[in-house]
Amino acid sequence: MDQADFMTKATLASAAAWSPDPQNSPLYLALPTKDGELQPAVIAKWHANAPLSMIDQYIGNLRQLKGIGFDAGDRDEGIAARTRELDRVLTSYHIPHQFEIYEGDHLNHIADRIETKLIPFFSGKLAFASAKSTK
Repeated sequence: MDQADFMTKATLASAAAWSPDPQNSPLYLALPTKDGELQPAVIAKWHANAPLSMIDQYIGNLRQLKGIGFDAGDRDEGIAARTRELDRVLTSYHIPHQFEIYEGDHLNHIADRIETKLIPFFSGKLAFASAKSTK
């Protein structure tokens, strides 16, 4: 699995999250295709779990989050357009968030973006309560 390309890993991760199947060992997930045939039930699960498909029903929950941040590369086929639409929908609901389209694709500048974007974002949004002394 370590040698798999990015799209294979992304597909398996999506299947694990959106179409788990406890009866389908060894990976315990269902893929959107089987033997070259589309699997409509699996595809329906993937569509139902896509952020843009379920955002309207979770507006109250989204408003309770401390921070929402997302980005996409300008060469991320399809992803950049969906990310822009997510930004538009969150903005229409007045939900604070950070959004950026960066130069590149899904794999460009990962180390730099973690250092300059992701870690500062989480550092500013995550807060931990001080441990109370039990003395």
